[in-house]
Amino acid sequence: MESVFERVYEAVRRIPEGSVATYGQVARAVGNPRLARVVGYALHVNPQPGVIPCHRVVKQDGEVSRAFAFGGSNRQVELLQAEGVEFLDETHVDMARFRVSFLPCVASADLEKAGRRTE
Repeated sequence: MESVFERVYEAVRRIPEGSVATYGQVARAVGNPRLARVVGYALHVNPQPGVIPCHRVVKQDGEVSRAFAFGGSNRQVELLQAEGVEFLDETHVDMARFRVSFLPCVASADLEKAGRRTE
């Protein structure tokens, strides 16, 4: 049976380069909109930061995470800017332009196809 964290990682992999999603969007994609904090916990212990693009997940208002685990909020800003994401100020993504409008749900079958399901 897959873990919630694995489903979070699969959802985050689906955020296109140059776009962002909110913790709530990722929570909805894994099947429970009340898991936004769990999404944050999962991303904080991301086992593959170069592969799972946790820097593309921001707060609902577009603010980057002050607790970004892989170099702080400045590093998250740098990574997003390198992908072409623009900011309204030093810490807030222009959500009207760069937020994904839809993040598909992650099903167990998706993890099996990707070879990421654990028993």
